[in-house]
Amino acid sequence: HTSVEVKCRSVVANQMFLGVNYCDSDIYTEGYVFRHGDRTPVVNFPTDLHKESEWPQGFGQLTKTGMQQLYELGQYMRQRYSNFLNSTYNRQEFYIQSTDYDRTIMSAQSCLSGLFPPTSSQIWNPELPWQPIPVHIVPKSSDRGIHNYTLPAWATKDVIDKMEKLAELSLLSLFGLYKTEEKSRLQGGVLVNTILKSIKQAANSSRERKMEVYSAHDTTIGALQIALNIFNGKLPPYAACQFFELYQESSGQYSIEMHYRNDTSEDPYLLTLPGCTSACPLQKFAELLSPMIAENWSKECGKKDKMKGSVTAVLLFIFDLVLLYLLYHYGRCRRRNNYQDL
Repeated sequence: HTSVEVKCRSVVANQMFLGVNYCDSDIYTEGYVFRHGDRTPVVNFPTDLHKESEWPQGFGQLTKTGMQQLYELGQYMRQRYSNFLNSTYNRQEFYIQSTDYDRTIMSAQSCLSGLFPPTSSQIWNPELPWQPIPVHIVPKSSDRGIHNYTLPAWATKDVIDKMEKLAELSLLSLFGLYKTEEKSRLQGGVLVNTILKSIKQAANSSRERKMEVYSAHDTTIGALQIALNIFNGKLPPYAACQFFELYQESSGQYSIEMHYRNDTSEDPYLLTLPGCTSACPLQKFAELLSPMIAENWSKECGKKDKMKGSVTAVLLFIFDLVLLYLLYHYGRCRRRNNYQDL
């Protein structure tokens, strides 16, 4: 089997094992979903001082800061799985997929630069510590966020904090708040199903693949965590990463651990699926998530009442208009020095 024995169940961080009382276990497969790195704004508001022409590559593009964030994530992954993942790239063992956006594709490439620097026979140019690795593309999805250019005078820390809260509320409006389970089945549950299928395949076969990676968006991680009922209510920051690790216990049984890295200064947070333990038995993990997985996604979507769908779409559209109005009005009030708390 392709498993690699590890001294303890806990993860590798800062080039050392963290002591936990779960030893004599094998890690069999690992998958993670990360948000792209820092980017330029996707859109701007009418009175924004910074127009798209001021950005070298235009709107929605990965910045140098974003490239560095994902490069460092790749280096962290190399350290974390140094006793599990081969030091050289092997296409049979590793697979990475990205949404069809420049920023996520480039984020994937940046991460790979840190994860798989060429060594020995894979060095093709001694002056270039990099090697090409295929990034597989899936259809486009949406992404939202706040940019980090030099901000106008009214954009104080208090304003930015409130804008972030509105962005978090917007994320919840898409995937939570109302009919959360139903929306999870048709949104985040799709990725949950993909990850769960991959984990089951690793447990029930001798396949070579050790790691699957998904380069995506804040909305992707938010939808996934809401479907898993582990969302902390905070907007996933740039380069945030959700880990899924499959272990085989000394008893022969399989378990899954979930970790969330949203702060580079801290070790990833160990998350627990509600109704289970942090090291959740695979069978129970699958049973708890079964309500979040649609048997036939297309058919289930097609069964929805068109009128209800139209009403929901209209309500979401109105909600977004209100958010835009509040943000625009808030900026105008700040410029007039006549700020009133929202």
